[in-house]
Amino acid sequence: MMDDIGAMPRAETGCDDGHKLLLKHLANHWPQLGEESRRLLHGRGRTLPGLEAITVDWFAPVLFITQFAPVAIDWQAFQQALVQELPQSVAVVLLQRRHLPEAPSECLFGELSPPYYASRAGLRFDLQFGQQQNLGFFLDMEPGRRWLERQAAGKRVLNLFAFTCAFSVVALSAGASSVVNVDMSSAALNRGRSNHSLNGLDDGRAAYLKENILKSWGRIRRKGPYDIIIFDPPSFQRGSFVAAKDYAKLIRRIPELAAEQAEILSCLNAPELMADFIPGLFAEDLPQAELIGRLPGHPDFPDAEPERALKLFHYHYRQAPTTG
Repeated sequence: MMDDIGAMPRAETGCDDGHKLLLKHLANHWPQLGEESRRLLHGRGRTLPGLEAITVDWFAPVLFITQFAPVAIDWQAFQQALVQELPQSVAVVLLQRRHLPEAPSECLFGELSPPYYASRAGLRFDLQFGQQQNLGFFLDMEPGRRWLERQAAGKRVLNLFAFTCAFSVVALSAGASSVVNVDMSSAALNRGRSNHSLNGLDDGRAAYLKENILKSWGRIRRKGPYDIIIFDPPSFQRGSFVAAKDYAKLIRRIPELAAEQAEILSCLNAPELMADFIPGLFAEDLPQAELIGRLPGHPDFPDAEPERALKLFHYHYRQAPTTG
């Protein structure tokens, strides 16, 4: 949903300094803009007073600003000042208001002319600006993608809650023998197929299963066993998955899905659940899994409370020996 910038209120709270603060932080990044997608400003990490509700991402040539709550920023003043200093590499500046119904978007500069892509390490991922809340690629998951690149060669991978299958694209490009992508959204999986094709990876090594994994595991289990299992569920998706009560169900399934030895990447983006949540579940429900460690967060995503930030845990699972 695209709105005309002229329809926006002049200021959200009457403050005239918010736009200057935002411009100051962005100006530090202008010389660093390249082809690689990255986060330029992570206000949600609460390390930038006055910008806690703002994030800014770079998906060349689009500068993408997201507003998560009412803020003391005069967007018209910001727009007028911004166009005077934008580097030539920026063709579009898009503002998405996630705190409003339907998350409307407004072009502050330029005009959208798809297609657009996220770029990382020579791979491309399709983006959909102005159509829905999530673009289709999560920048903060980069530590997990780098971990997978180191693990994937020759491995059979299970990618649960695959969304647009970025993990699968990374795994196959790093030499995985196969990836099974599971999501309950056929639209997301179709975008995943497109991402594989976009990167020349539509070679039959990827499978796509539309499943509600809390209700059906048969097809997933039959395509195993898996050498790498990735859990990247939503923290709260009404009617399908609520991390606080459902995450343990994933962990309990590992023995029937995993190869004799398997690596597990257990992910969770839920600020309300502390960093000990996942280790606590493994200790209770799968104590034979060895915690290798929590992956460090990406430097583009500083957080004043790391316990609440994105959680990525690496576990090694070894099946218990059978007794004759």
